[in-house]
Amino acid sequence: MPTMWLSDSQKIGVAFCSGGGFFLIGGVLLFFDRAMLAMGNILFLIGLTIIIGPAKTITFFARKQKAKGTAAFFLGLLLILMRWPLIGFCVELYGIMILFGDFLGTIAGFARNIPVVGPYIGVAVDRSGVVARQNADLPV
Repeated sequence: MPTMWLSDSQKIGVAFCSGGGFFLIGGVLLFFDRAMLAMGNILFLIGLTIIIGPAKTITFFARKQKAKGTAAFFLGLLLILMRWPLIGFCVELYGIMILFGDFLGTIAGFARNIPVVGPYIGVAVDRSGVVARQNADLPV
């Protein structure tokens, strides 16, 4: 029998990140509710820290190539806390796209394999042009 890939602490981190995502979605659906957006951000940061560890989290956000994304993410969080939730969310979303843009291809590949809705998600991703298909220019 294969063992699970994630340790117990990493599973807890995934739960925190998932909770953060649900709070962010809820905050947007409730017309940019400041408290829910802030809670979503905090849960996401805690979950990320638990999953990859404090040292790697600091290293991830402190990389020179990602300085603009880090600044935008934390400025957006600060704007949300200062009662500017719509502007803060937009600035934060820009930061998230810069920070985690490299992972969009992996996320899209995973979403394509979801039963029933996966092919539709794949078509939507291909049409949006957000994620370039690897080796799309090859004739084979």
